Amino acid sequence: MELIDSILAFMEKGGNVLWIIATLVFFMWTLIIERFIYFLGGGWKADRLSTVDTWESRAERKSWNAKQIRVKLLSENRSYINDNMSLIATCVALCPLLGLLGTVTGMIEVFNVMAVTGGGDAKSMAGGVERSTIPTMAGMVAALSGLFANTQLQRMALREQQLLEDQLTSDH
Repeated sequence: MELIDSILAFMEKGGNVLWIIATLVFFMWTLIIERFIYFLGGGWKADRLSTVDTWESRAERKSWNAKQIRVKLLSENRSYINDNMSLIATCVALCPLLGLLGTVTGMIEVFNVMAVTGGGDAKSMAGGVERSTIPTMAGMVAALSGLFANTQLQRMALREQQLLEDQLTSDH
């Protein structure tokens, strides 16, 4: 219960933008985990085996038609492999932008306090400064975590595409 209270207090200090960042991070990591499960959990293995079996079941693999079917199979699998990858990259790019939005809203609060009090009360401006720095930090941390995962997923996707291309041979 104490952990939840600490998290809620942190979210309150960060303002409404921090809730938007948290929602985006949850969505981004849901997509990232889905891609890791697809690659490592067997979904991709089943798709790859099905594609290789389809290709290997063809009697001839050297004609123009066979090459076009190979291109189609590779294209379909490239689509499976890269599913949600651009959405993950978009979420990674949005995280620091939302952090900057939190900076702007926090600074607006600081300027509002300065306008109301005449500008000399540091204690009343501290809340706005806090609201401006926490979302910035949260956006950057979220972007970095997503960036590392996205880079790993991109490497896995490229490797699997190349392996599939190597498996669909026309030497029979």
